[in-house]
Amino acid sequence: QVQLVESGGGLVQTGDSLRLSCAASGRSFSSRFMGWFRQAQGKEREFVAAISWSGDATRYADSVKGRFTISSDNARNTVYLQMNSLKPEDTAVYYCAADRGRILQTTRVAYDYWGQGTQVTVSS
Repeated sequence: QVQLVESGGGLVQTGDSLRLSCAASGRSFSSRFMGWFRQAQGKEREFVAAISWSGDATRYADSVKGRFTISSDNARNTVYLQMNSLKPEDTAVYYCAADRGRILQTTRVAYDYWGQGTQVTVSS
């Protein structure tokens, strides 16, 4: 069983930064890729960013390119999402997910394990 625990969410103002963390435990070594998704109230859960545990492959949603950076720390079994220049439209619950597949995916259904989510609220 894989456990994913997100942290780092909070209430910030437009233009501020936040760093989310996702600590993986259990059978995390079987997961090759990690992703961040978000779900705003009343909307579908959407892809934000993904990374291979090796760090040699990353992918971003167009809406966050140039503002968000995903990174991984194998020694700590932790994935980070650095979010800069935050906007009110970034307000959502952010979820960490693990994928056991062989290629980096951006679709929700490709991911096998999910964290409980952490709230990010950006005020205008």
